[in-house]
Amino acid sequence: MGRLLVALGHEHPALRVVGAVEAPGHPALRRDAGELAGISAIGVALGDDLERCCLAPHVILDFTGVPAATLRHADVAVRLGAGLVVGTTGFTAEQDRELRALAPRTRAVVAANYSVGVTVLTALVASAARLLDASFDAEIVELHHHGKKDAPSGTALALGRALAEARGQDFRADAVLAREGMVGARRSGEIGLVALRAGDAVGDHTVLFGGLGERLELTHRAQSRECLVRGALRAAAWVAGRPPGLYTMRDVLGL
Repeated sequence: MGRLLVALGHEHPALRVVGAVEAPGHPALRRDAGELAGISAIGVALGDDLERCCLAPHVILDFTGVPAATLRHADVAVRLGAGLVVGTTGFTAEQDRELRALAPRTRAVVAANYSVGVTVLTALVASAARLLDASFDAEIVELHHHGKKDAPSGTALALGRALAEARGQDFRADAVLAREGMVGARRSGEIGLVALRAGDAVGDHTVLFGGLGERLELTHRAQSRECLVRGALRAAAWVAGRPPGLYTMRDVLGL
């Protein structure tokens, strides 16, 4: 993700890559970020100190995949007045509360998935959940590569929350993350989530509404990580100059 952000960010007409950061001790430190991304040198050396390359007009794009690091980066954004686009997932409840307390103190977009298609899928799922009555059972299935650390995916959880909100349900109470053994008949109102991990799958998400004699399935398949990066760059360009606040991709797209 970092390499793609640099490569596609360098091509973006409204953005300029001014810094790239890795963890202290990383073997690629001090190498040109463009060369690491597979493009020509862009004159930006990979560093390990975010504050040194961050100024108030900048927007930090955080895809570290390490929630503790994301919180440190959010703190830097707040202190220096920089914008923030967060694509990291896997936060604990306490970490999520901390992020959502920090983010509104600057201009920040926080999303589980920056794909434009997934953002539209979320809106469609909410609309379907409102239109279909409780006789339609809702289940969510997601597939990712075998290296993904958190499960279910942040996107699957976001879809579940959107579905629950549309139906006036409490997602924490009605979500069922696993079924095994003699669990009995499915309880009305359950929102099932199943996580699959295999190969190099970028990310597939299907929301299934099963009724009597019919079934509606809404699916998004990411064919490459470019869709995530292009959405994140769109969010970065959009949030620059916005008033302080916590925004989502739905705000970016005007949904």
